[in-house]
Amino acid sequence: VLLLGVLLWAPWRALHGAPLTELSGDQDFQLFLQRNLEFTRKIRGDVAALQRVVCDTFQLCKEDELLLVRQDLDITQVPLEQCHKRTFQAETCFSQIRAGLRVYLGSLATIQALLPGHAELVETLQLDMANLSSNIQQQMEDLSLATVTYPSENQDPLPTFSTHFHHQVGGFFILANFQRFLETAYRALRHLASL
Repeated sequence: VLLLGVLLWAPWRALHGAPLTELSGDQDFQLFLQRNLEFTRKIRGDVAALQRVVCDTFQLCKEDELLLVRQDLDITQVPLEQCHKRTFQAETCFSQIRAGLRVYLGSLATIQALLPGHAELVETLQLDMANLSSNIQQQMEDLSLATVTYPSENQDPLPTFSTHFHHQVGGFFILANFQRFLETAYRALRHLASL
């Protein structure tokens, strides 16, 4: 049992060197984390709602059934490796979350074009994403954390699709990738809240 405890603790041991450790009891920082955990949870719920619409509207519900089509599309997962590396640093994780939110904010235009009847939900999601990014930026400034800028993986304009079906599958994968991104971001915020 002791060995298991040490093994589970070891990956996060590097956090003790992270500049936020001394802020773990800071009330403002804890309030920031709790509010943005809730915010991230709401965004995840909105993305899940859009995923259900794509499933119901286009019968695109299972990722494994679409893997062959995915090979023809230029849709990549936005990385968040800075949020689960052994050498975790809060400022690089926060910067990478902000960079990813920027990429997905742009990608949502594809979803809006695909689901024009749900434009209001997409717009709400875009606003929430912009607010979350702004909250993280403000907190980084309040804590005097260095802002690390990660180049977005895809500097190109929105993906183009050769067929309407590819557009539908592209929308499916954008939402699936965004959901995975949000889950990682949520786990990182929750981990910081538990320090």
